[in-house]
Amino acid sequence: MEIRGNIQKSILRSMAALLLLCVFSAIKAQPKPAAGKCEFRNNEFSVEINKKATTAQLNDLIAQYDLKELNLKNVLLTNNLDTLLRLGWHIDLNNATKLIIKKPLSGSTNLSNVVQQIDFTGISADIARRFPSSDNGILFGYNRFRNKHPFIVKDGQVTFFLRNHLNATKVMLAGSFNNFGPDALRMKKTDSGWVATVLLTPGKYWYKFIADGNWMIDEDNYSRENDGEGNTNSVYFQPNHIFSIKDAGKAKTAYLTGSFNNWKKRDIAMMKTAGGWQLPMYLANGTHTYKYIIDNVAYTDAANADKMPDGLGGQNSVIRFGSSHAFFLPGFTSAQQVYLSGTFNNWKEKELLMQKTNNGWQLPYTIGPGNYQYKFIVDGKWITDPGNPLTASLEGETNSFIIIGANYTFRLKGMPNAKKVFLAGDFNNWIPENLAMKKAGNDWICSVYLSPGKHKYKFIVDGNWITDPDNKIWEQNEHNTGNSVIWIDK
Repeated sequence: MEIRGNIQKSILRSMAALLLLCVFSAIKAQPKPAAGKCEFRNNEFSVEINKKATTAQLNDLIAQYDLKELNLKNVLLTNNLDTLLRLGWHIDLNNATKLIIKKPLSGSTNLSNVVQQIDFTGISADIARRFPSSDNGILFGYNRFRNKHPFIVKDGQVTFFLRNHLNATKVMLAGSFNNFGPDALRMKKTDSGWVATVLLTPGKYWYKFIADGNWMIDEDNYSRENDGEGNTNSVYFQPNHIFSIKDAGKAKTAYLTGSFNNWKKRDIAMMKTAGGWQLPMYLANGTHTYKYIIDNVAYTDAANADKMPDGLGGQNSVIRFGSSHAFFLPGFTSAQQVYLSGTFNNWKEKELLMQKTNNGWQLPYTIGPGNYQYKFIVDGKWITDPGNPLTASLEGETNSFIIIGANYTFRLKGMPNAKKVFLAGDFNNWIPENLAMKKAGNDWICSVYLSPGKHKYKFIVDGNWITDPDNKIWEQNEHNTGNSVIWIDK
């Protein structure tokens, strides 16, 4: 099933068939299958599934109400509800014996025009959530094309170009920037293909072309990704920086390497220009160190005065995006050298040299939103931050823990008599006593940074791991105890 334009057609077809079948079934007083039932009430579809039903009974239910699109067998087997959520359904009930899902319609209930009644607002919002344009966990991205030049970019306006297909009568551009709307952006015919211009902020986008109703990826774009449901999209990165090497026109090869690609030397090839080399790139918020590899020799960027030690006696060039955080270590005024090290710089020991002040050591450091561990290195001795009570463990070591750009507050209700409550999830590597929740009236709260997309979590109440009683969305884990699931929008 295509998540682009075809997702709407598929769901329209399934939902229309489902509604009509529900109505006809009620009219005929047809017996409900033992696997569950379908109802239409208060402008909502409701599908109730009996988890104890046999495979044959479930097959009958799926066939009778045309529920193939919902992939119910896999949902019941794994208790993974992502497919349903992505198709715009919400979970009304999910326990050991029953699953109830619902899908709202718009205000009209004219059955003769049922296709127009289905409200896709939830689906559009879900697409935007699944494919956020930036800050979605990627550190960098760049475009690679063949048979054509990179898309023209001017003042944030990107001109998408489909080569050839001159016999087509209508070509559209659809992507995560317009919720994959098949009729949202018409392309203009040129002497060599089709073009359309879109205003984009820096980040990552998915897109496809639609020629006379046929969806297609950009065959001239090397970058493509699977959407997790068996469909492939082309990928475009809107750059926010252009790496450039001047006066190196005679060089045979030029590569970019840095902290963003784990310093792989021959992974990112630069493009040759009239007098040198360049590469437009998207970089996430934070501090990035880099070098150029020109004919197998490493160089810093001569055009960039911002440098920092590489830990090997040399230097790396530095580029920063976003705001800085002021790290401060009080005291230790007799120390000779103090460094900052953490997960944000891959624990490099002699890269982030702190500056001495009258009452301690400081370092403003540009760091993107996230949850990080760190330590100070005082004359070779690693210590946690005495001014930060928040700690976490990594491979047996206790480190200071910091949350930059907290954007979500977890809340546990109904446990007013608990003594200690902690939050754990994939966002802190499931460390059990890392994120202490604070008492707020009768509730417990904790704010953290969550990247856009899906996250799993649990609460730890006086040593007991529990799922979120106020969140009906969960999925099974390897311990057969379940994890609560939350989706974060951009």
